[in-house]
Amino acid sequence: MTITTKPVPSLAEFLQLPETKPASEYINGAIVAKPMPKGKHSRLQLKLCNWINEIAESQKKAYALPELRCSFGSRSIVPDIAVFKWSRLPFDVDGEIPNDFLLPPDWMIEILSPEQSSNRVIDNILYSLDHDCQLGWLIDPTDRSILVFLPDQQPELWRGSDRPPGLAQIPLELSVEQIFSWLKMLDA
Repeated sequence: MTITTKPVPSLAEFLQLPETKPASEYINGAIVAKPMPKGKHSRLQLKLCNWINEIAESQKKAYALPELRCSFGSRSIVPDIAVFKWSRLPFDVDGEIPNDFLLPPDWMIEILSPEQSSNRVIDNILYSLDHDCQLGWLIDPTDRSILVFLPDQQPELWRGSDRPPGLAQIPLELSVEQIFSWLKMLDA
C-alpha cells in the first residue's frame, strides 16, 4: 500500500492561492480555516473598527482594518481587527493603501467565536507580539471579558468598568461593559 501525502505549501505558495471564505491562515506550515463570523462577532468587530477610526483616522494617528491578511515572519494571519499606526501604514506607488500587508499590526484584536480554539487565537497574538506588534486583545463575548496582551508581560483580564489599554496614540476611554453594550441594538 502506498501512502501519498499532499505537500504543504510554503508561505509564498500559500499567498498565491485564491482567498477562501471564511479566510484561511498559514500557521506553522499548515493551512488553518478561521470560523465564519456570526452576529455578535460581526457587531463587535464593526463597532470597534468604527470607534477606533473615528478617534484616530482624522488625526492620522492610526487606522483599523477588519479581516486584513497580515503576512510576516513565517505566518499569514487574518486578525479580526488589525490596527496600524499611521506612520506604519504602507502605501503603494499611487499613494493608496495596498492589497498586501507584509507586516504585523501594531494592535491586533481577536473576537472569540464559540467554535474557535482560544489557544490557537492566543498563539497568533503571542506570535505577533514576538514580531513587534505592541498590543493584543482577545475579546470573549461569552464571559464579557477582554484578555489584554502586552510585550514581555503577563496577560491581564479586563471586565466590567475596566478600561483596557489601546495604543498610546489613541485615547480610547472605552470600558469593557461599553464594548459589550454594543450587542444590544437600540430601538429593537
